[in-house]
Amino acid sequence: MRVVLTRPAADAARWSSELVRRGHQVLALPLIDIGPLADMTPVRTAWTNLPKIQAAMFVSANAVRHFMAAAGGTAWPAGTQAWATGPGTVAALHEARVPAAQIVAPRADAPQFDSEALWHEAAARVKPQWRVLIVRGAGSDGATGREWLAQQLQQAGAQVEQLAVYERRRPTWTEAQRASARDAAADGSVWLFSSSEAIANLRALAPGVGWARARALATHERIARAAREAGFGDVMQVRATLDAVVRTLESSR
Repeated sequence: MRVVLTRPAADAARWSSELVRRGHQVLALPLIDIGPLADMTPVRTAWTNLPKIQAAMFVSANAVRHFMAAAGGTAWPAGTQAWATGPGTVAALHEARVPAAQIVAPRADAPQFDSEALWHEAAARVKPQWRVLIVRGAGSDGATGREWLAQQLQQAGAQVEQLAVYERRRPTWTEAQRASARDAAADGSVWLFSSSEAIANLRALAPGVGWARARALATHERIARAAREAGFGDVMQVRATLDAVVRTLESSR
């Protein structure tokens, strides 16, 4: 079975190699470009102030990597928790040498990896007047969950700050990529979406393509809903882990 990976190019590399190893074909069609901010001064300032923050919540592995790039060799402060919504972000925190005892994330067997699952684990830790920093990209992806989490924190008496550490952009496709997308809309390929922003970009990059015969896997209900609204005829929701995706692919052969 051929899987269309829509993650940013760097993020898709590990998924691609693992899917190929497990017997699947892969077509990489990145629907989001990730790039550094033109001015990293606010990020470096945030690092200076990090010991005064009780928790930093990272919306993605990219948020971790771009934030850590401004560390300048500084170790993660002992009094600051690092929050993550899913296993990819947790892995990035481990790679950045954030102590495991300071990482808060949904359990590995959580039915869903999102802000709600994170809050289930973090809510009891939050105290009034805590400062919580939400580290994100300058783009729309994850905004719904992020704002929901900010509201829960504020209701618990915490002060919420948000910091963009990278830019999310719609990629520029070649004609060959557009042709591949048209083919994958009707040839039985399975599109894997981990972002509703990616679906919006797909609609802009491939205008006029009909998706009624296309198949999609979505890693969250919001993303599944966006795929249906885009016209995908067969949409399944799946947990955002490689094993879960592979099991779903094999069960739908």
